[in-house]
Amino acid sequence: MSILHTLLATIVTLGLLVTIHEWGHFWVARRCGVKVLRFSVGFGKPLWSRRDRQGTEYVVAAIPLGGYVRMLDEREEAVPEALRSQAFNNKPLWARSAIVAAGPVVNLLFAVLAYWAMYVVGVSAVAPVIGQVLPGTPAYEAGVEPGGEVVGLDSNNLHSWEELNLRLASHIGDSRTLSLRVRYDDATMPVTYPVRLDAWQVDVERESPLRALGLRPYQPPVPAILGQLLDGGQAAAAGLRSGDRILSIDGDAIDDWMALVERVRASAGQPLQLVVERSGGRLDIALTPEARDSEAGPIGYIGAGVQAISWPAEMERTLSYGPVEALGVAVAKTGQMIGLTLESIWKMLEGVISVKNLSGPITIAKVAGASAASGLESFVSFLAYLSISLGVLNLLPIPMLDGGHLFYYGLEALRGKPVSERVQMFGLRIGMALLFTLMAVAIVNDLMRL
Repeated sequence: MSILHTLLATIVTLGLLVTIHEWGHFWVARRCGVKVLRFSVGFGKPLWSRRDRQGTEYVVAAIPLGGYVRMLDEREEAVPEALRSQAFNNKPLWARSAIVAAGPVVNLLFAVLAYWAMYVVGVSAVAPVIGQVLPGTPAYEAGVEPGGEVVGLDSNNLHSWEELNLRLASHIGDSRTLSLRVRYDDATMPVTYPVRLDAWQVDVERESPLRALGLRPYQPPVPAILGQLLDGGQAAAAGLRSGDRILSIDGDAIDDWMALVERVRASAGQPLQLVVERSGGRLDIALTPEARDSEAGPIGYIGAGVQAISWPAEMERTLSYGPVEALGVAVAKTGQMIGLTLESIWKMLEGVISVKNLSGPITIAKVAGASAASGLESFVSFLAYLSISLGVLNLLPIPMLDGGHLFYYGLEALRGKPVSERVQMFGLRIGMALLFTLMAVAIVNDLMRL
């Protein structure tokens, strides 16, 4: 994936979500009679601007990492007497609250719209059939058998691995018993397994909740056929090509892709002799995997991916609904993601989830590029998730964020008068320190992931 592709995907992602957020503030401000001076997407030097008949300047700026709506406000500059009624600070409490809340609320509504469109068109999914149950895990201790399809968790019906993974993510750190329902081909009714969790820990940087529970999805046999090769990688340098099938290494037969991966990883810096099938013929190719550091020590790496495989037709599904039903599903999905985001924040404060899971702009850029490369469905799903995160985080009661302003307005409603400027400035300094600290941690995490 090229740097240009990743950069464009990131600009589109952040530009769209920032524009939606700021448009929410702008739209409600206009309807509450507040004069908007500037609507800016991005910070810094303007690259493009124009002014409408009401005097609002629309700007696209050079740094696409945010945006703002600047409104007429007596706290920031002198306001002519004729325009005082259009100043933000002179509007009633309900109007100021509506304007501030509109940005994050529109982000959440955008997520509903995105999910609705996806479910109307149809969402691709793979049947959640269990391929393996890992020993020593909660699922193994509960007696779960491979070969069945997971159809429910507690009171929730499930149709895909993604749904199960999201449900499990909400139980990280819990001590309770889950009811996992699995349907087998030879049974008329699903089998219910009581899966016991005891302060369930999941290192989400290294494994999914699904794997931590002990379930590995069924996968069709994956032959050792090379897909994309990395330019400058050892595989390309040795003369291997996309479409080559690896038959053996040093005389040992290679049955599938995982056997190839395991052999390469165990052979860092060691010369290997490969027998390769290409266009009906066989070739002998010498290859020495590059050594890369890992927590377990050096591992071999050759810069080659697997060729895409086709799933059996009976395993592929398309989840689609009519326009009305899809709206209910989209609202439920958005609500689930809001709840999961809030639970994750709380568990991070409790120490159940490590702060290493915080992500910054580098990770967002990588995921944006990867999801865009994976297709429209993946990209729209990522946009919806990021829009929910942006909406929820902005509603947190932290000074400097929209939620911090709403917190002050709540105190104003209780006290009958605004919070003093001194208190607000003190809170602003605390909020800035907290946000800059979180941003620093997120960026360090991004760099460590690189």
